[in-house]
Amino acid sequence: MLTCLCDAFFGEVGIATVRVLEHAGCEVVFDETQTCCGQPPFNAGDWKAARKIARHCIESLHPYGEIPLVTPSGSCAAMLREGYPMLFEGTEHPNCFELGEFLVHKLGIQSWPGEVSPRKVAFHRACHGRGLGLKDEQERLVRSLQGVELVQFAQQEQCCGFGGAFAATHGKLSSGIGQEKLDNILASGAEWLVSGDMGCLMHLNGLIQKHNLPLKTAHFAQFLSEAIPA
Repeated sequence: MLTCLCDAFFGEVGIATVRVLEHAGCEVVFDETQTCCGQPPFNAGDWKAARKIARHCIESLHPYGEIPLVTPSGSCAAMLREGYPMLFEGTEHPNCFELGEFLVHKLGIQSWPGEVSPRKVAFHRACHGRGLGLKDEQERLVRSLQGVELVQFAQQEQCCGFGGAFAATHGKLSSGIGQEKLDNILASGAEWLVSGDMGCLMHLNGLIQKHNLPLKTAHFAQFLSEAIPA
């Protein structure tokens, strides 16, 4: 499942995700009729619109039955697993997994062989990942790469401030939370900011560009893909 942000802004993350899954021995099926999962209107309180979008998502995914649904976004996985039962009583998608969760817990991959160019990395854990029960699955894979030094920073569990519609309706507060996050990361000496959520990356990267901060950003799937031999 590609996700809207991946389709609109992070196409390279989708490509990296497919490469990673195929390298792990999976056959990847992609349904081109998929659109949004319905989370934006769901979070904004417009459940009528969310149900309309979610129905299309369910119809697009229905033909694939018991095939695991994998997405490089914890927020979309959370919507299918936690949001859909709220929109449609009795409807759930327990076979939907965030990418790192799937690699570690379903495929049993605890480390990712390969090497990337030397870099100091700060890892941001997205809030929706915690909602799914994720812990250090994504970091574990990134940390295992040769060339990566994963650094600690203050208030690592703090939200990035994005929050979907929250960033649009409370822009000043949202930016302030994000800037505090970036200040802590910069103080750690990190050169890269890596996460498993494209909403967080979009928000933080916007602040990085606005203030011309010396940080590069990437989704963790891109790091894993980079380490795969050509």
